[in-house]
Amino acid sequence: MADNDPAQNQPTGYVVPKVWQWGKGKGNGGQFANINRPVSGATHDRELPAGKHPLQLYSLGTPNGIKVTIMLEELLALGHAGAEYDAWLINIGEGDQFGSGFVSINPNSKIPALVDYSTAPSTRLFESGSILFYLAEKFGVFLPTEHHKRAETMNWLMWQMGSAPFVGGGFGHFYAYAPFKIEYAINRYAMETKRQLHVLDTQLGKSEFVAGDDYTIADIAIYPWYGGIVNNAYSAAGFLSVDEYTNIRRWMDRLEARSGVQRGRLVNRATDGLKERHDAADFDALPGLQTT
Repeated sequence: MADNDPAQNQPTGYVVPKVWQWGKGKGNGGQFANINRPVSGATHDRELPAGKHPLQLYSLGTPNGIKVTIMLEELLALGHAGAEYDAWLINIGEGDQFGSGFVSINPNSKIPALVDYSTAPSTRLFESGSILFYLAEKFGVFLPTEHHKRAETMNWLMWQMGSAPFVGGGFGHFYAYAPFKIEYAINRYAMETKRQLHVLDTQLGKSEFVAGDDYTIADIAIYPWYGGIVNNAYSAAGFLSVDEYTNIRRWMDRLEARSGVQRGRLVNRATDGLKERHDAADFDALPGLQTT
């Protein structure tokens, strides 16, 4: 490690220890310190609820969770009755993701997690990209079968999976959630976030949707993260000058007119949507939604 003056470090005087230890110092997670830890596995016994539908989703209305609920609502909008699902809220702020039932589905303790009971035995699924791919193959939509179109869709799906952590855990964390502001970290991740937005905006200047002329799981995966940034996630739209990305805004407007996107964005939201979703009729009390 390069030598540096501890007086210039943040916090002032910080010296990197020879061996990192959990709980030492003040920097172990900020406001998330009560749920972050350096080991995996369950912290408590808790069975998960299960409803009547073949697909049981355990999630939260974060970008990664929204991907899956948009996908499910899009499938239902196309008439795929087998995509009916129950969505149960996993409150990550309270550590629900460390319950034994959840960990049995996702040993990584991250939302979303899905169980498909239409298979024998049932199929567990974790990682949002894996869930999107599984559902696209299961129902035969939103993933092209033609060789080049399929490859391009997978290219952009994997781009999102690899890139978004720099936006959320990187920029979002240091800009909005870190216990103090670190200029170096904010500048580094703001630069990377804007580079990614430019990559996406440039691509959308060439095609109607991300992977070409067809709406695919690539769009469904990318929209909650990068549409979220343009829609002022982390209260950072002005800071990031998101009005520069006119092709992203055009694409977002088209997606946000879709009933599946409108509905999917509202599921597993504790305050401004549906805390749980068990039937299409659950949306009836929410204003402003398309029904077709």
